[in-house]
Amino acid sequence: MPARYRAALPQLGDRLMVTDGGLETWLVFQEGIELPDFASFPLLATEAGRETLRRYYDAFCQAALRTGVGCLLDTATWRANPDWGARLGYSPSELDQLNRAAVTLLEEVRDQWDTPQVPLLISGAIGPRGDGYVPSALMPPDEAAAYHGTQVRAFAGSAADMICALTMTNANEAIGIARAAREAAMPVAISFTVETDGRLPDGTALGKAIEATDAATGRAPAYYMINCAHPSHFAAVLETGGQWLERLRGVRANPSAKSHAELNEATELDAGDPVALAAELGQLRARNPNLIVFGGCCGTDERHAERIALACRAV
Repeated sequence: MPARYRAALPQLGDRLMVTDGGLETWLVFQEGIELPDFASFPLLATEAGRETLRRYYDAFCQAALRTGVGCLLDTATWRANPDWGARLGYSPSELDQLNRAAVTLLEEVRDQWDTPQVPLLISGAIGPRGDGYVPSALMPPDEAAAYHGTQVRAFAGSAADMICALTMTNANEAIGIARAAREAAMPVAISFTVETDGRLPDGTALGKAIEATDAATGRAPAYYMINCAHPSHFAAVLETGGQWLERLRGVRANPSAKSHAELNEATELDAGDPVALAAELGQLRARNPNLIVFGGCCGTDERHAERIALACRAV
């Protein structure tokens, strides 16, 4: 089936969108499922795994319908790139099939929940080559484009509406993914993660990373986001101003104010307070009206999504 929204992403206009949440933390801490290398994509290979993922996605669709906002769902493919796939024993062809299967699952979800009033977008999730918290496996942009190109092309040949590069730790990798997406004629959102000081894990200022990516790609990304950080980690950065803020359109926040290092060592889920997180994101939207895509990351579920949607819709 064709993509429904690839030619005109609603969030590039004034359509408020809510995303899904922390898939991997939900699977580990709430479902008790072991995820080697924190990878959720192997669940796509079994009927039981697909049913679990379907329950997860359905809950967010229901939250979006209750609140009347659009819904942006990312595929379970954050780790489905060549290096992580090889570590887990998957061949390139098997990995390609699972990336496409992730979209097929969301097509089924979309067919049930998508409406003109509450559009449901399928986003192909691409994660970093290395660790999502540590700027390892640093690559020149051209190498990053070639490396991530296989996953980009899998999504381009599917019903995905767009691609989202999540938890980017450095500008070079973001540039490479943006170039690969442009070559495949796929809309792409670049989502950087930041540390408690508001800077990327490699030390780059958020605004500088966005400016560098735009300069190197001719503004190829459709927009930029921040994910896997608490609002207190980056709120002050958004007060600094600059033209780069116009390119920032989304936030997927952690409910926990802990650092990435602390979260890596956590043995219990820190789900925070959904109401408090929603209030903080609503305040961010009030101060930054260009922000239009909101959701949670590690530690969040549909409860956070519904509260976030209500708070941001009220602004």
